This record gives sequence, structure tokens and C-alpha cells, in this order.
Amino acid sequence: MRVGVLALQGDVREHVSMLASLGVAAPLVQQPGQLDGLDGLIMPGGESTAIAHLLETSGLREPLAERLAQGLAVLGTCAGLILLSTTVTDGRSDQWSYAALDVAVRRNGYGRQRASFETELDVVGVGRVPGVFIRAPRVESTGQNVQVLAEHDHGDGPCPVLVRQGAVWGASFHPELTGDSRIHRLFVDSI
Repeated sequence: MRVGVLALQGDVREHVSMLASLGVAAPLVQQPGQLDGLDGLIMPGGESTAIAHLLETSGLREPLAERLAQGLAVLGTCAGLILLSTTVTDGRSDQWSYAALDVAVRRNGYGRQRASFETELDVVGVGRVPGVFIRAPRVESTGQNVQVLAEHDHGDGPCPVLVRQGAVWGASFHPELTGDSRIHRLFVDSI
């Protein structure tokens, strides 16, 4: 199995290490041809507008859109979730997304950098896992075909933090920044 890691900006090395710990080949994706032969792709956390810009300048924006339309399995964490979402609020006026996951997200929905936090999350089919939230997007709504796999109550009611719609997954948090590989295993096993 080959699960590529979008390697334009962000938590690339951490995702590669997590996949390697599961025995999964994790080639870096920086050019359109590197999408060929992949069974899945991870779109890492980082800065969503920077990654969007680099997707355009690298020539990856349209080829990745085509692969998403063909059913490529994708896990987007933090900025990756933003790029996969249908609606993004509090973004720049020129911000775009793939609209591959029927969710509305708010950039930095849990606060700026100083409001980052860690917590335990109950994940369907997995149990309790650590969740690292860094300038995390907040899922404000989900479409009817979106499965909520984990929620977090930040004091104002439960909010989805791990969602799935078919082959497309999104996490508000950073599972790659923990020693726990179960979120990655859940994604890989779904492919």
C-alpha cells in the first residue's frame, strides 16, 4: 500500500513517520506525477492559504481535484481539513477549497496560537486517543452524508473534530503529533 503525504508545507515528516510505523510506504507528493499509483493521500496541517498557494504553483491543484473526484482516499488534518471542506469562514477573500467533504469550517475556530490545547477524544471504533489542537479549524456544520467519528466540547457544546464522507476524512486536530498511530491505522484500514 502507498499513502502519499502532500509535502508542500506543514507536518510532513510527522505523517511520514506515523505511516512508516504502520509499515505503509509514504512517498512525498510535490508534483502532479507523484499522485500516480497512490492508494491514499494525507494532506497535513500547516497554513491553509500557504498550502493552497503552493498547490497552484506546483501544478497540483487540478490533478489532485481530479483524483479526489475519482475517489482517492484522503485524510486532511487541520489545514488539510480546511482545504477539503465545502465552506471556509474567516479565511482570506481569495481562499479556495476542494469541497470534497461536506462540512463548514471556521479557520482558527478554537483561537489563535496561544489558545492551542491537548485533550483526550473518544473516537468511534478506536476508543480514547490524544488530540492536539493548534490554531485548529472548528467544524460548524456537517452534511447528511458525513459521519462524525469524534467530538469535543470546548465549553460551548459538542463539536465534530474527526469526520468522514466516503473516502475523504478530516481531523481538526493533529494525530501525527502524538505517539498514537490509531487514527492513521483507522484511515489506512479504510482504503
